[in-house]
Amino acid sequence: MYDVPDPGSEAARAQDFIQSLCAVYEKNNRQLDPALYERFEVKRGLRNADGTGVMAGITQIGNVQGYYIEDGERVPAKGRLIYRGINVEELIGGFMSEGRFGFEETAYLLLFGALPTRSQLEEFDRALSALRPLPQNFTEDMILKAPGRDIMNRLGRCILALYCYDPEPEPTTLANELRHALALVARCPMIVAHSYAAKRHYFDNESLYLHRSQEGLSFAENFLYAIRHDNQFTPEEARLLDLCMVLHAEHGGGNNSAFACRVLSSAGTDIYAAISAAVGALKGPRHGGANKKVMEMFRYIREGVPDWRDDRKLADFLRKIRRREAGDRSGLIYGMGHAIYTLSDPRAKLLKQFAGELAETKGMEEEFQLISAVERISPDIINESVRDPRPLCANVDLYSGFVYKLLDIPEELYTPLFAMARMVGWCAHRMEEVFNPGNRIIRPAYKAVARRRDFVPLDQRH
Repeated sequence: MYDVPDPGSEAARAQDFIQSLCAVYEKNNRQLDPALYERFEVKRGLRNADGTGVMAGITQIGNVQGYYIEDGERVPAKGRLIYRGINVEELIGGFMSEGRFGFEETAYLLLFGALPTRSQLEEFDRALSALRPLPQNFTEDMILKAPGRDIMNRLGRCILALYCYDPEPEPTTLANELRHALALVARCPMIVAHSYAAKRHYFDNESLYLHRSQEGLSFAENFLYAIRHDNQFTPEEARLLDLCMVLHAEHGGGNNSAFACRVLSSAGTDIYAAISAAVGALKGPRHGGANKKVMEMFRYIREGVPDWRDDRKLADFLRKIRRREAGDRSGLIYGMGHAIYTLSDPRAKLLKQFAGELAETKGMEEEFQLISAVERISPDIINESVRDPRPLCANVDLYSGFVYKLLDIPEELYTPLFAMARMVGWCAHRMEEVFNPGNRIIRPAYKAVARRRDFVPLDQRH
Protein backbone atom coordinates (compact mmCIF):
# COMPACT_ATOMS: atom_id res chain seq x y z
CA MET A 1 0.00 0.00 0.00
CA TYR A 2 1.04 3.60 -0.59
CA ASP A 3 1.61 5.75 2.48
CA VAL A 4 -1.46 7.87 3.32
CA PRO A 5 -0.52 11.49 2.48
CA ASP A 6 -1.13 14.35 4.90
CA PRO A 7 -4.39 16.20 4.14
CA GLY A 8 -3.69 19.38 2.19
CA SER A 9 -0.29 18.19 1.00
CA GLU A 10 0.71 18.07 -2.66
CA ALA A 11 0.59 14.28 -2.48
CA ALA A 12 -3.01 14.40 -1.18
CA ARG A 13 -3.99 16.81 -3.96
CA ALA A 14 -2.43 14.47 -6.52
CA GLN A 15 -4.36 11.54 -5.07
CA ASP A 16 -7.64 13.49 -5.24
CA PHE A 17 -6.87 14.45 -8.83
CA ILE A 18 -6.24 10.82 -9.73
CA GLN A 19 -9.63 9.95 -8.22
CA SER A 20 -11.29 12.61 -10.39
CA LEU A 21 -9.56 11.20 -13.45
CA CYS A 22 -11.46 7.94 -12.94
CA ALA A 23 -14.66 9.72 -13.97
CA VAL A 24 -12.91 11.18 -17.01
CA TYR A 25 -11.70 7.77 -18.06
CA GLU A 26 -15.10 6.13 -17.58
CA LYS A 27 -16.81 8.87 -19.60
CA ASN A 28 -14.44 8.62 -22.56
CA ASN A 29 -13.75 4.88 -22.60
CA ARG A 30 -17.12 3.16 -22.98
CA GLN A 31 -17.27 -0.60 -22.89
CA LEU A 32 -16.88 -2.16 -26.30
CA ASP A 33 -20.04 -3.61 -27.81
CA PRO A 34 -19.68 -7.43 -27.82
CA ALA A 35 -21.35 -7.47 -31.25
CA LEU A 36 -18.25 -5.77 -32.69
CA TYR A 37 -16.24 -8.92 -32.08
CA GLU A 38 -18.58 -10.94 -34.27
CA ARG A 39 -18.90 -8.19 -36.88
CA PHE A 40 -15.15 -7.99 -37.41
CA GLU A 41 -14.56 -11.72 -36.80
CA VAL A 42 -12.26 -11.02 -33.86
CA LYS A 43 -11.15 -14.13 -32.02
CA ARG A 44 -11.24 -13.02 -28.40
CA GLY A 45 -8.51 -14.52 -26.27
CA LEU A 46 -6.97 -15.83 -29.51
CA ARG A 47 -9.61 -18.56 -29.45
CA ASN A 48 -11.83 -19.86 -32.20
CA ALA A 49 -15.61 -19.95 -31.81
CA ASP A 50 -15.47 -23.59 -30.65
CA GLY A 51 -13.01 -22.74 -27.86
CA THR A 52 -9.91 -24.11 -29.58
CA GLY A 53 -6.84 -21.90 -29.72
CA VAL A 54 -5.90 -19.92 -32.80
CA MET A 55 -2.93 -21.61 -34.44
CA ALA A 56 -0.07 -19.17 -33.87
CA GLY A 57 3.06 -21.29 -34.16
CA ILE A 58 4.71 -24.67 -34.35
CA THR A 59 6.63 -26.39 -31.57
CA GLN A 60 8.48 -29.62 -30.91
CA ILE A 61 8.59 -29.15 -27.14
CA GLY A 62 5.24 -30.02 -25.59
CA ASN A 63 1.76 -31.09 -26.57
CA VAL A 64 -1.55 -31.12 -24.73
CA GLN A 65 -4.34 -33.38 -25.97
CA GLY A 66 -7.85 -33.37 -24.55
CA TYR A 67 -10.06 -33.96 -27.57
CA TYR A 68 -9.97 -34.88 -31.24
CA ILE A 69 -11.76 -33.44 -34.25
CA GLU A 70 -14.25 -35.59 -36.13
CA ASP A 71 -16.42 -34.22 -38.95
CA GLY A 72 -15.47 -30.72 -37.85
CA GLU A 73 -16.65 -31.27 -34.26
CA ARG A 74 -14.67 -31.58 -31.03
CA VAL A 75 -14.95 -35.01 -29.50
CA PRO A 76 -13.94 -35.28 -25.80
CA ALA A 77 -11.06 -37.62 -24.98
CA LYS A 78 -8.90 -38.56 -22.02
CA GLY A 79 -6.21 -35.97 -21.47
CA ARG A 80 -2.60 -36.57 -22.43
CA LEU A 81 0.43 -34.39 -21.69
CA ILE A 82 3.40 -35.05 -23.95
CA TYR A 83 6.99 -33.84 -23.48
CA ARG A 84 9.12 -34.03 -26.65
CA GLY A 85 6.95 -36.88 -27.94
CA ILE A 86 6.93 -38.86 -24.67
CA ASN A 87 3.73 -39.28 -22.67
CA VAL A 88 4.39 -37.71 -19.27
CA GLU A 89 2.71 -40.63 -17.48
CA GLU A 90 5.17 -43.00 -19.15
CA LEU A 91 8.05 -40.68 -18.27
CA ILE A 92 7.02 -40.55 -14.60
CA GLY A 93 6.41 -44.28 -14.46
CA GLY A 94 9.91 -44.84 -15.82
CA PHE A 95 11.95 -42.88 -13.30
CA MET A 96 9.71 -43.68 -10.34
CA SER A 97 9.97 -47.42 -11.03
CA GLU A 98 13.75 -47.02 -10.74
CA GLY A 99 13.48 -45.06 -7.48
CA ARG A 100 14.97 -41.88 -8.99
CA PHE A 101 14.08 -38.21 -8.90
CA GLY A 102 12.80 -37.11 -12.28
CA PHE A 103 12.81 -33.34 -12.56
CA GLU A 104 16.42 -33.01 -13.71
CA GLU A 105 15.89 -35.73 -16.31
CA THR A 106 12.70 -33.97 -17.47
CA ALA A 107 14.54 -30.65 -17.70
CA TYR A 108 17.22 -32.22 -19.89
CA LEU A 109 14.55 -33.76 -22.14
CA LEU A 110 12.65 -30.49 -22.59
CA LEU A 111 15.73 -28.35 -23.17
CA PHE A 112 17.68 -30.67 -25.45
CA GLY A 113 15.02 -32.83 -27.08
CA ALA A 114 16.23 -36.26 -25.94
CA LEU A 115 16.44 -38.31 -22.76
CA PRO A 116 19.94 -38.16 -21.25
CA THR A 117 22.23 -41.13 -20.87
CA ARG A 118 23.39 -41.92 -17.33
CA SER A 119 26.65 -40.01 -17.81
CA GLN A 120 24.87 -37.04 -19.43
CA LEU A 121 22.39 -36.87 -16.55
CA GLU A 122 25.19 -36.98 -13.97
CA GLU A 123 27.04 -34.18 -15.76
CA PHE A 124 23.81 -32.17 -16.06
CA ASP A 125 23.19 -32.57 -12.32
CA ARG A 126 26.72 -31.32 -11.59
CA ALA A 127 26.23 -28.31 -13.87
CA LEU A 128 22.96 -27.33 -12.14
CA SER A 129 24.60 -27.74 -8.74
CA ALA A 130 27.50 -25.48 -9.75
CA LEU A 131 25.08 -22.80 -11.02
CA ARG A 132 22.72 -22.78 -8.00
CA PRO A 133 24.54 -20.24 -5.81
CA LEU A 134 23.31 -16.71 -6.40
CA PRO A 135 25.81 -14.01 -7.45
CA GLN A 136 27.84 -12.43 -4.69
CA ASN A 137 25.75 -10.02 -2.55
CA PHE A 138 22.66 -10.69 -4.70
CA THR A 139 20.50 -11.76 -1.75
CA GLU A 140 21.61 -8.76 0.33
CA ASP A 141 21.17 -6.16 -2.42
CA MET A 142 18.20 -7.44 -4.42
CA ILE A 143 16.13 -9.34 -1.85
CA LEU A 144 16.84 -8.16 1.70
CA LYS A 145 17.09 -4.46 0.83
CA ALA A 146 13.80 -4.54 -1.10
CA PRO A 147 11.61 -7.25 0.45
CA GLY A 148 8.03 -7.71 -0.67
CA ARG A 149 4.87 -9.49 0.38
CA ASP A 150 4.33 -11.17 -2.98
CA ILE A 151 6.98 -13.75 -3.88
CA MET A 152 6.05 -13.83 -7.57
CA ASN A 153 6.73 -10.10 -7.85
CA ARG A 154 10.06 -10.62 -6.11
CA LEU A 155 10.91 -13.45 -8.48
CA GLY A 156 10.15 -11.37 -11.57
CA ARG A 157 12.21 -8.47 -10.22
CA CYS A 158 15.15 -10.68 -9.31
CA ILE A 159 15.20 -12.32 -12.74
CA LEU A 160 15.39 -8.88 -14.35
CA ALA A 161 18.15 -7.93 -11.90
CA LEU A 162 20.27 -10.95 -12.88
CA TYR A 163 20.87 -9.14 -16.18
CA CYS A 164 23.07 -6.68 -14.27
CA TYR A 165 25.14 -9.50 -12.77
CA ASP A 166 25.72 -11.22 -16.11
CA PRO A 167 28.95 -10.31 -17.96
CA GLU A 168 27.30 -11.25 -21.29
CA PRO A 169 23.53 -10.77 -20.96
CA GLU A 170 22.76 -9.88 -24.58
CA PRO A 171 24.58 -12.09 -27.14
CA THR A 172 22.13 -14.74 -28.35
CA THR A 173 24.60 -17.43 -29.31
CA LEU A 174 23.39 -20.94 -28.57
CA ALA A 175 26.08 -21.44 -25.90
CA ASN A 176 25.16 -18.18 -24.18
CA GLU A 177 21.43 -18.89 -24.22
CA LEU A 178 22.01 -22.34 -22.75
CA ARG A 179 24.22 -20.87 -20.04
CA HIS A 180 21.47 -18.38 -19.18
CA ALA A 181 18.77 -21.06 -19.23
CA LEU A 182 20.60 -23.49 -16.96
CA ALA A 183 21.47 -20.71 -14.51
CA LEU A 184 17.83 -19.56 -14.34
CA VAL A 185 16.57 -23.10 -13.76
CA ALA A 186 19.20 -23.69 -11.07
CA ARG A 187 18.86 -20.35 -9.26
CA CYS A 188 15.09 -19.95 -9.26
CA PRO A 189 14.52 -22.10 -6.11
CA MET A 190 17.08 -20.09 -4.13
CA ILE A 191 15.56 -16.78 -5.23
CA VAL A 192 12.12 -18.00 -4.14
CA ALA A 193 13.40 -19.39 -0.82
CA HIS A 194 15.32 -16.24 0.08
CA SER A 195 12.44 -13.97 -1.00
CA TYR A 196 10.12 -15.97 1.24
CA ALA A 197 12.55 -15.75 4.14
CA ALA A 198 12.71 -11.96 3.72
CA LYS A 199 8.92 -11.72 3.56
CA ARG A 200 8.55 -13.69 6.79
CA HIS A 201 11.19 -11.59 8.53
CA TYR A 202 10.15 -8.09 7.45
CA PHE A 203 6.37 -8.50 7.19
CA ASP A 204 5.50 -11.42 9.52
CA ASN A 205 7.98 -10.53 12.31
CA GLU A 206 9.66 -13.94 12.15
CA SER A 207 13.32 -14.77 12.52
CA LEU A 208 15.43 -14.61 9.36
CA TYR A 209 16.76 -17.96 8.12
CA LEU A 210 18.81 -18.01 4.90
CA HIS A 211 20.10 -21.36 3.70
CA ARG A 212 22.59 -22.00 0.93
CA SER A 213 22.09 -24.67 -1.73
CA GLN A 214 23.64 -28.05 -0.99
CA GLU A 215 25.69 -30.20 -3.32
CA GLY A 216 24.39 -33.72 -3.77
CA LEU A 217 20.73 -32.78 -3.25
CA SER A 218 18.16 -32.87 -6.03
CA PHE A 219 16.13 -29.87 -7.23
CA ALA A 220 13.21 -30.79 -4.95
CA GLU A 221 15.43 -31.67 -1.98
CA ASN A 222 17.32 -28.39 -2.21
CA PHE A 223 14.10 -26.40 -2.14
CA LEU A 224 12.71 -28.21 0.90
CA TYR A 225 16.11 -27.81 2.59
CA ALA A 226 16.10 -24.08 1.85
CA ILE A 227 12.61 -23.18 3.10
CA ARG A 228 12.65 -25.13 6.37
CA HIS A 229 14.30 -23.70 9.47
CA ASP A 230 15.74 -27.05 10.47
CA ASN A 231 16.46 -28.18 6.88
CA GLN A 232 14.60 -31.45 7.55
CA PHE A 233 12.40 -33.33 5.08
CA THR A 234 11.50 -36.94 4.37
CA PRO A 235 12.31 -38.89 1.18
CA GLU A 236 8.54 -39.23 0.56
CA GLU A 237 8.07 -35.45 0.72
CA ALA A 238 10.94 -34.83 -1.69
CA ARG A 239 9.66 -37.41 -4.18
CA LEU A 240 6.14 -35.96 -4.14
CA LEU A 241 7.46 -32.44 -4.69
CA ASP A 242 9.67 -33.78 -7.49
CA LEU A 243 6.54 -35.27 -9.11
CA CYS A 244 4.78 -31.89 -8.87
CA MET A 245 7.75 -30.21 -10.55
CA VAL A 246 7.72 -32.70 -13.43
CA LEU A 247 3.99 -32.22 -13.99
CA HIS A 248 4.32 -28.43 -14.02
CA ALA A 249 7.45 -28.21 -16.18
CA GLU A 250 5.73 -27.68 -19.53
CA HIS A 251 2.27 -27.30 -21.06
CA GLY A 252 2.67 -26.40 -24.72
CA GLY A 253 3.49 -23.14 -26.46
CA GLY A 254 -0.04 -21.76 -26.34
CA ASN A 255 -0.41 -21.35 -22.59
CA ASN A 256 -0.46 -17.73 -21.46
CA SER A 257 2.98 -17.52 -19.83
CA ALA A 258 4.86 -19.53 -22.47
CA PHE A 259 3.24 -17.41 -25.17
CA ALA A 260 4.23 -14.23 -23.29
CA CYS A 261 7.81 -15.50 -23.24
CA ARG A 262 7.69 -16.24 -26.96
CA VAL A 263 6.16 -12.83 -27.77
CA LEU A 264 9.02 -11.00 -26.04
CA SER A 265 11.63 -13.37 -27.44
CA SER A 266 10.32 -12.80 -30.97
CA ALA A 267 11.14 -9.09 -30.53
CA GLY A 268 14.80 -9.95 -29.96
CA THR A 269 14.95 -8.92 -26.31
CA ASP A 270 17.17 -10.65 -23.74
CA ILE A 271 16.25 -13.83 -21.87
CA TYR A 272 15.85 -12.06 -18.52
CA ALA A 273 13.18 -9.70 -19.87
CA ALA A 274 11.36 -12.54 -21.64
CA ILE A 275 11.34 -14.88 -18.62
CA SER A 276 10.32 -12.08 -16.25
CA ALA A 277 7.29 -11.46 -18.48
CA ALA A 278 6.38 -15.14 -18.23
CA VAL A 279 6.56 -14.93 -14.43
CA GLY A 280 4.19 -11.95 -14.50
CA ALA A 281 1.74 -13.87 -16.66
CA LEU A 282 1.86 -16.97 -14.46
CA LYS A 283 1.09 -14.89 -11.37
CA GLY A 284 -2.43 -14.16 -12.61
CA PRO A 285 -5.36 -15.99 -10.94
CA ARG A 286 -6.57 -17.08 -14.39
CA HIS A 287 -3.26 -18.90 -14.90
CA GLY A 288 -0.78 -20.15 -12.30
CA GLY A 289 -2.31 -18.15 -9.46
CA ALA A 290 -5.40 -20.37 -9.63
CA ASN A 291 -3.93 -22.82 -7.12
CA LYS A 292 -4.16 -20.16 -4.40
CA LYS A 293 -7.72 -19.35 -5.43
CA VAL A 294 -8.62 -23.04 -5.07
CA MET A 295 -7.40 -23.08 -1.47
CA GLU A 296 -9.26 -19.83 -0.77
CA MET A 297 -12.43 -21.39 -2.24
CA PHE A 298 -12.15 -24.40 0.05
CA ARG A 299 -11.88 -22.11 3.06
CA TYR A 300 -15.21 -20.59 2.05
CA ILE A 301 -16.69 -24.07 1.57
CA ARG A 302 -15.51 -25.29 4.98
CA GLU A 303 -17.09 -22.22 6.60
CA GLY A 304 -20.34 -22.46 4.62
CA VAL A 305 -20.95 -26.21 4.66
CA PRO A 306 -20.92 -27.65 8.22
CA ASP A 307 -21.24 -31.26 7.04
CA TRP A 308 -18.82 -31.85 4.16
CA ARG A 309 -20.22 -35.34 3.60
CA ASP A 310 -23.69 -34.01 2.72
CA ASP A 311 -23.65 -33.84 -1.09
CA ARG A 312 -26.91 -31.89 -1.21
CA LYS A 313 -25.67 -29.11 1.07
CA LEU A 314 -22.33 -29.03 -0.74
CA ALA A 315 -24.12 -28.73 -4.09
CA ASP A 316 -26.29 -25.89 -2.73
CA PHE A 317 -23.21 -23.98 -1.63
CA LEU A 318 -21.51 -24.52 -5.00
CA ARG A 319 -24.62 -23.06 -6.65
CA LYS A 320 -24.23 -20.01 -4.40
CA ILE A 321 -20.65 -19.68 -5.63
CA ARG A 322 -21.88 -19.84 -9.22
CA ARG A 323 -24.52 -17.18 -8.51
CA ARG A 324 -21.82 -14.93 -6.98
CA GLU A 325 -23.52 -15.17 -3.59
CA ALA A 326 -20.59 -16.92 -1.89
CA GLY A 327 -16.84 -17.35 -2.19
CA ASP A 328 -14.94 -14.50 -3.81
CA ARG A 329 -18.08 -13.47 -5.75
CA SER A 330 -16.44 -14.26 -9.11
CA GLY A 331 -18.91 -17.01 -9.99
CA LEU A 332 -16.03 -19.39 -10.63
CA ILE A 333 -15.54 -22.85 -9.15
CA TYR A 334 -11.75 -22.84 -9.19
CA GLY A 335 -9.91 -26.00 -10.17
CA MET A 336 -12.67 -27.21 -12.49
CA GLY A 337 -12.55 -27.09 -16.27
CA HIS A 338 -9.75 -26.49 -18.72
CA ALA A 339 -9.35 -24.91 -22.15
CA ILE A 340 -8.13 -28.19 -23.67
CA TYR A 341 -8.71 -31.10 -21.29
CA THR A 342 -12.25 -32.46 -21.40
CA LEU A 343 -12.60 -35.90 -19.81
CA SER A 344 -9.47 -35.76 -17.64
CA ASP A 345 -6.35 -33.76 -16.84
CA PRO A 346 -3.47 -36.26 -16.48
CA ARG A 347 -1.72 -33.96 -14.02
CA ALA A 348 -4.75 -33.84 -11.73
CA LYS A 349 -5.19 -37.60 -12.02
CA LEU A 350 -1.62 -38.30 -10.89
CA LEU A 351 -1.63 -35.71 -8.10
CA LYS A 352 -4.96 -37.04 -6.81
CA GLN A 353 -3.52 -40.55 -6.62
CA PHE A 354 -0.46 -39.52 -4.60
CA ALA A 355 -2.36 -36.96 -2.53
CA GLY A 356 -4.82 -39.65 -1.43
CA GLU A 357 -2.00 -41.87 -0.25
CA LEU A 358 -0.24 -39.10 1.70
CA ALA A 359 -3.50 -37.73 3.14
CA GLU A 360 -4.00 -41.02 5.01
CA THR A 361 -0.60 -40.78 6.71
CA LYS A 362 -1.13 -37.07 7.55
CA GLY A 363 -4.63 -37.54 8.99
CA MET A 364 -6.22 -35.33 6.32
CA GLU A 365 -8.55 -37.86 4.71
CA GLU A 366 -11.64 -35.67 5.32
CA GLU A 367 -10.16 -32.74 3.40
CA PHE A 368 -9.18 -35.07 0.58
CA GLN A 369 -12.74 -36.45 0.46
CA LEU A 370 -14.12 -32.89 0.32
CA ILE A 371 -11.95 -32.06 -2.69
CA SER A 372 -13.00 -35.31 -4.35
CA ALA A 373 -16.65 -34.47 -3.71
CA VAL A 374 -16.27 -31.02 -5.31
CA GLU A 375 -14.64 -32.69 -8.31
CA ARG A 376 -17.57 -35.12 -8.57
CA ILE A 377 -20.41 -32.63 -8.05
CA SER A 378 -19.14 -29.48 -9.79
CA PRO A 379 -19.59 -30.47 -13.47
CA ASP A 380 -23.37 -30.76 -13.08
CA ILE A 381 -23.54 -27.50 -11.09
CA ILE A 382 -21.53 -25.60 -13.71
CA ASN A 383 -23.49 -27.05 -16.63
CA GLU A 384 -26.80 -26.01 -15.04
CA SER A 385 -25.98 -22.38 -15.78
CA VAL A 386 -24.42 -22.54 -19.25
CA ARG A 387 -26.03 -22.56 -22.65
CA ASP A 388 -24.00 -25.44 -24.05
CA PRO A 389 -23.26 -28.15 -21.43
CA ARG A 390 -19.92 -29.85 -21.96
CA PRO A 391 -17.68 -32.39 -20.26
CA LEU A 392 -15.75 -30.86 -17.38
CA CYS A 393 -12.86 -32.32 -15.44
CA ALA A 394 -10.71 -31.27 -12.52
CA ASN A 395 -7.58 -29.43 -13.59
CA VAL A 396 -4.19 -29.58 -11.90
CA ASP A 397 -4.97 -26.65 -9.60
CA LEU A 398 -7.70 -28.55 -7.77
CA TYR A 399 -5.15 -30.91 -6.21
CA SER A 400 -1.78 -29.12 -6.42
CA GLY A 401 -2.52 -26.73 -3.57
CA PHE A 402 -3.69 -29.61 -1.37
CA VAL A 403 -0.50 -31.52 -2.16
CA TYR A 404 1.58 -28.51 -1.12
CA LYS A 405 -0.47 -28.25 2.06
CA LEU A 406 0.29 -31.91 2.78
CA LEU A 407 3.97 -31.04 2.33
CA ASP A 408 3.64 -28.17 4.85
CA ILE A 409 4.56 -25.65 2.17
CA PRO A 410 3.16 -22.16 2.89
CA GLU A 411 0.45 -20.87 0.57
CA GLU A 412 2.57 -17.89 -0.51
CA LEU A 413 4.86 -20.38 -2.26
CA TYR A 414 2.25 -22.30 -4.29
CA THR A 415 2.49 -20.19 -7.45
CA PRO A 416 6.27 -19.63 -7.11
CA LEU A 417 6.64 -23.43 -7.04
CA PHE A 418 4.77 -23.53 -10.34
CA ALA A 419 7.18 -20.92 -11.72
CA MET A 420 10.22 -22.87 -10.51
CA ALA A 421 9.10 -25.90 -12.49
CA ARG A 422 7.84 -24.01 -15.55
CA MET A 423 11.17 -22.17 -15.86
CA VAL A 424 12.35 -25.18 -17.87
CA GLY A 425 9.46 -24.99 -20.32
CA TRP A 426 9.82 -21.23 -20.73
CA CYS A 427 13.53 -21.51 -21.49
CA ALA A 428 12.88 -24.30 -23.99
CA HIS A 429 10.26 -22.19 -25.79
CA ARG A 430 12.54 -19.17 -25.66
CA MET A 431 15.32 -21.04 -27.44
CA GLU A 432 12.95 -22.52 -30.01
CA GLU A 433 11.65 -19.03 -30.77
CA VAL A 434 15.11 -17.44 -30.98
CA PHE A 435 16.87 -20.12 -33.01
CA ASN A 436 14.11 -21.06 -35.45
CA PRO A 437 14.98 -19.16 -38.64
CA GLY A 438 11.36 -19.19 -39.82
CA ASN A 439 9.99 -17.25 -36.85
CA ARG A 440 9.01 -13.59 -37.07
CA ILE A 441 8.13 -10.94 -34.53
CA ILE A 442 4.70 -11.77 -33.12
CA ARG A 443 2.36 -8.92 -33.98
CA PRO A 444 -1.39 -9.64 -34.04
CA ALA A 445 -3.88 -7.02 -35.25
CA TYR A 446 -6.49 -5.05 -33.33
CA LYS A 447 -9.46 -3.44 -35.10
CA ALA A 448 -9.69 0.26 -34.22
CA VAL A 449 -13.32 1.35 -33.64
CA ALA A 450 -12.90 4.85 -32.18
CA ARG A 451 -14.88 7.49 -34.12
CA ARG A 452 -12.97 10.17 -36.01
CA ARG A 453 -12.84 13.62 -34.36
CA ASP A 454 -11.35 16.99 -35.10
CA PHE A 455 -8.68 18.61 -32.97
CA VAL A 456 -10.11 21.28 -30.63
CA PRO A 457 -7.88 24.23 -29.55
CA LEU A 458 -7.11 24.26 -25.83
CA ASP A 459 -9.18 27.39 -25.00
CA GLN A 460 -12.27 25.96 -26.73
CA ARG A 461 -12.39 22.68 -24.80
CA HIS A 462 -15.05 22.10 -22.15
